[in-house]
Amino acid sequence: MISSKILLVDDHQIVVDGLSSILRSERHVEVKSVNSATEALNLIKKNPVDLVITDIRMPGMSGIELTRKIKELYPEIRILILSVYSDIEFVKEILQAEAEGYLLKDSESRELLKATDHILANGTYYSNKIKDLIKEIKSSSSEKKNNEQLSEREIEILKLIYLEYSSVQIAEKLFISIHTVDTHRKNILRKTGTKTLISLIKYGLQHHLISLEE
Repeated sequence: MISSKILLVDDHQIVVDGLSSILRSERHVEVKSVNSATEALNLIKKNPVDLVITDIRMPGMSGIELTRKIKELYPEIRILILSVYSDIEFVKEILQAEAEGYLLKDSESRELLKATDHILANGTYYSNKIKDLIKEIKSSSSEKKNNEQLSEREIEILKLIYLEYSSVQIAEKLFISIHTVDTHRKNILRKTGTKTLISLIKYGLQHHLISLEE
């Protein structure tokens, strides 16, 4: 069985130890940890990982800055923010930095495991309180984009992507070929002007093409 490589980034060692114990208890993963964003970047340069779980507030470079840097240098690495902060401004910054998830530190261990599963499977995960803030951001957003309009089929596929369907599952559900699904996915990215899964989800939410309740 192939291990997923997870890197924990938090300046509190007791937090790192607790998270490591939770992640190793129920899954086949390789967990490494560092206590600063600078250490994280140095480690990733030598030993690539699949998922980075990071705090926001840390000495030196913040978790938000770390997220931006990782997405710039290693866009394939997924990011889960784990923080005590649930301020709307933090959520806005995290969405703009394109982190795949945001979980509060008072969450139960099973939710942490659920979040890592979703994100490692190319999905996203936000705790309920963060989802509420995203709704607020979406409802107050006046951002408009003049992109090419998506077809009904493309919107249908966008919704299934948001629901974490793979290309194979989408093909089976819609009775079309995988090649056709992949072509639609490319057209959706082109029309929306997005390059990553999280930016596509943001587009869908902002333009009311998908809903957090789906």
